[in-house]
Amino acid sequence: MTIAQLDALVSLLRSRPRPADLTILEMRARYLKLAELLGGAPDARCQSVDAGGVPAEWVAAPGVDESRAILMLHGGGYAIGSIATHRRLAYDVSAAAGARVLLIDYRLAPEHPFPAAVDDAVIAWRWLLAQGLSASRLSLVGDSAGGGLVLAALVALRDQGIALPGCAVAISPWVDLEMRGASIAGRALVDPMVSEEGLHAYARLYLGGADPRSPLASPLHAALAGLPPVLLQVGSAEVLLDDALRIAERLHAAGNDVRLSVWPNMPHVFPFFAPILSEGRDGCSEIGGFIRARTA
Repeated sequence: MTIAQLDALVSLLRSRPRPADLTILEMRARYLKLAELLGGAPDARCQSVDAGGVPAEWVAAPGVDESRAILMLHGGGYAIGSIATHRRLAYDVSAAAGARVLLIDYRLAPEHPFPAAVDDAVIAWRWLLAQGLSASRLSLVGDSAGGGLVLAALVALRDQGIALPGCAVAISPWVDLEMRGASIAGRALVDPMVSEEGLHAYARLYLGGADPRSPLASPLHAALAGLPPVLLQVGSAEVLLDDALRIAERLHAAGNDVRLSVWPNMPHVFPFFAPILSEGRDGCSEIGGFIRARTA
């Protein structure tokens, strides 16, 4: 790590307007602008597809194994984010894992509250299986709310008797929509990207009056036995640190193979910033190695 890289990133994130001062459309535009600052991936092979009614895009780095694929669920508090905001992260994960990425535009709140995102993730997964790919050579990856959605989708798939992936990766997952983790307050001064105020606002939009303890909204409260191997990747300088620590404990207690990877001083979803942060690139490499080892 270069201190200059991290300082520049933190300054960039702190310079953005607070979500509380913006409309939902302004928040979506702000997120897209942040992604555009990171640049694109000129050699990515991208193809729009309809994944059973869910808008999606195949994103592939050169030389990937076409028999292996990743379903990626983007972050953004279930209310912002899109294929466009996460195309670069999808490319970086594709390159690291040597597999195609199916990046989906699941329905967003408040227009489509819980459980629309979970339903769309399940639909896209069933579509992926219908393409003739073996579940053991597939994986699920998501960041932030998308990381929580990965775990919710695994629970939903297991309960519906649908084949599970070879593994899953949750980056900085948001798994407790009651925000009861100690780091919500304890890391508030050092997290430049996520705030307790913002989390509560996103939770209200997504839940639409539903119980925040619903297992598919807050997978921290789900029965977690019988899930595939999971990598939980999180930075030590983020308010959602305790979400990752607590879900790791619950996954382990349920008998699952879980790897918890805490990166010192890293902000929320640091692999997203791989184009400008060396640890982001290393984080993508860790994700790729985990997936390669479990979907070969």
